Amino acid sequence: MGTAFLNGISIGYDDEGSGEPLVLVHGHPFDRTLWRPQVERFRATHRVIAPDLRGYGETTVVPGKTLLETYARDLESLLDHLGVGEFVLGGLSMGGQIVMECYRLFPERIRGVILADTFAKAETGAGKRQRNEVADSLLRDGMDKYSEQFLPQMMAPANIARLPDVAAHVLDMMRTTSAEGAAAALRGRAERRDYVGLLSRVSVPTLVIVGSEDGFTPVSDAEFMHARLPHSALVVIDGAGHLPNLERETEFGEALAAFLESDLSVSARTER
Repeated sequence: MGTAFLNGISIGYDDEGSGEPLVLVHGHPFDRTLWRPQVERFRATHRVIAPDLRGYGETTVVPGKTLLETYARDLESLLDHLGVGEFVLGGLSMGGQIVMECYRLFPERIRGVILADTFAKAETGAGKRQRNEVADSLLRDGMDKYSEQFLPQMMAPANIARLPDVAAHVLDMMRTTSAEGAAAALRGRAERRDYVGLLSRVSVPTLVIVGSEDGFTPVSDAEFMHARLPHSALVVIDGAGHLPNLERETEFGEALAAFLESDLSVSARTER
C-alpha cells in the first residue's frame, strides 16, 4: 500500500508482487479493495497495482465533475511514478470504461485488456438525466440510502444471502464512498464518449467477462463488445451479478489466470 502526490491530488494504491504488471481499476461506487481477492491471488505471479480512483477510497476527493479522461491521466501519472512501462490493464464497470479511455490515450503501453461487466456505448439522453439526478440525490441525502437501494443490483440477490461477508464488504465500500466523489464520477460518466468505434482498433488480446445475472451490463452487452474486438475471448460467469470477481471469486480468478497465462503477443478469438 502506498500514496503518491500527482496531478494535484494524493492517490492511494496497492502495489504487490513482482513480474509483469497487472493494473486493476475499480468501478463506482467502490474502492481498490474491490480487487483484494485478485491482488492476493496474482501477486505470486504478477506485479499487481490497484489504485483508488480520484474521489474514492484514500484518493483525494475533487467535487464537481470528473471525466473519464481525468481518471485515465491519473492512472498514467501513477504508472509513470511507479516506473511501469507496459502492462496488462483491467477494469470493472466504470473501471472498464476508464480502461477503454486509457487505450484511446496511450495504447502503446497496454499489452492486454480485461473488460469486466462494462459497456462501450455513449450514454443516452435519458441516461444522462438519470446520472445527474442521482448525483444530486447523493449530495443531498448521502450514500446510505443509495447503497441499500443498489446492493441488490450490484450483486445477484441469491448471492447476498449466500455470501453475507461479500455483501457486507460491498455495502461498506458503497457507504464509505464520498458522496462528492461519487457525484463527480456520475456527472463525468454521463458525458463519456462512444467507444464502439475504438473496439475494432484494439490490437491486443482482450478478455471480456460478465456475470450471467448482471442487470446493469447484461450478457448481451458483453457479446456486443466481443463481436467487435478483433482478438477477444468471452467468459460468462454463471450465477454472478455485476461483481463476479467477488461473487464467484474462484471462477473469475480461473478465467483471469487462463488469460494471463496465454501468449499475450498471439491473439485468437475464442468463446466459452
